[in-house]
Amino acid sequence: MSETRATKNWFARRAEAEAKKDIIPYSERVGNIVGVVVGFLIVFFFVAHQTGSTGFFTSKFDTLEMLLFYGSLMFGIVSTALKGLFGRKNLARLFDVFGSILVAVAITWLFVVFPFDFAYFADVLPSFLRFLLQWISNDIARVLMVLGIIVTLVMAIYTAIFYVLVRGELSKPTLKTA
Repeated sequence: MSETRATKNWFARRAEAEAKKDIIPYSERVGNIVGVVVGFLIVFFFVAHQTGSTGFFTSKFDTLEMLLFYGSLMFGIVSTALKGLFGRKNLARLFDVFGSILVAVAITWLFVVFPFDFAYFADVLPSFLRFLLQWISNDIARVLMVLGIIVTLVMAIYTAIFYVLVRGELSKPTLKTA
């Protein structure tokens, strides 16, 4: 019984603390801009693979796989941009929950189909940087994908819980912020 109460108290304390710092500071908003730039660089990395026909994307990488793959990447970029634009953490949690679910679905489908050949993953990099990615094999990628599925689903649940709890805290008259 005391464990349940301690858990509720932890969630309640955490939600209260999160509600007090709901407004994203300027430095973190600038960090979101950097995140958007990095997100686009990642998209361009994969577009270079696809347009350059490097062999990384196999013939199994069809329209659905392309939509899931690039859609989840682009949603992450949009979500990061909206955090910086709105400047409110709890509002961004809604996008994070949806994004986590989208990423989990995308990774799960891509894991089943596995339209990749990681032997070519580093091929679009300059030769002096290829060592950074050449160690990733298909087996390592599959393990990372399983971990990604688990982590994104856990994060979706965690973020959804905190969205509701922090929203409740923010709706209290004493904690309302501008």
